Amino acid sequence: MVRVDMRVRELDVPKQTIISRDNVTLEVDAVIYYKVVSATKAINEVEDYEAATLLLAQTTLRDILGQNELDTILSDRDDLNRKIKEILDSTTEPWGMHVVMVTMRDVSLPENMLRAIARQAEAEREKRARIILAEGEFQASKMMNEAADMYENKPSALKLREYQTLTEIAKEKNLIVVSTGSDAKSSDIPLLMGLARAAADK
Repeated sequence: MVRVDMRVRELDVPKQTIISRDNVTLEVDAVIYYKVVSATKAINEVEDYEAATLLLAQTTLRDILGQNELDTILSDRDDLNRKIKEILDSTTEPWGMHVVMVTMRDVSLPENMLRAIARQAEAEREKRARIILAEGEFQASKMMNEAADMYENKPSALKLREYQTLTEIAKEKNLIVVSTGSDAKSSDIPLLMGLARAAADK
């Protein structure tokens, strides 16, 4: 009599050296969760169902990951796990087995590749920062252009802005040197003198 454990069991897949589609060498290990659903098939259809499943998992892992680029392996691990699980499940089904889940545990990269990825990430962050800065400068220049057009059409608005600026400076207890300009109106002079006096009193 041969006893077969029909509970869910785990199977460790040792690290496999894999060359990705973009010629990057990496090492990947995984764990497989499976269960025997037919003890008769597990004993009669294959000599050692656990060893056979392990060898099949190693081959499938190398085949599936070797068909993908490094970025895909790192970012789409769930999809790759699902593909490997489906292949193992369909292949081991005649052996009376059911693969419950496949999970890649660790993806090890060479040191030079890790440095390259770090440089790439840094360059991407710098790129985003420059884009944000350029967008901010563009928006600021657009608003300044619109303000210039408004001041050109409404000189009184520009004069009010000038008075507001002088008032803000006067609050800071700074020395104010006011030049009314050749086109200043005589009615503006008392107001400017009052602002200068207010600054002196501060």
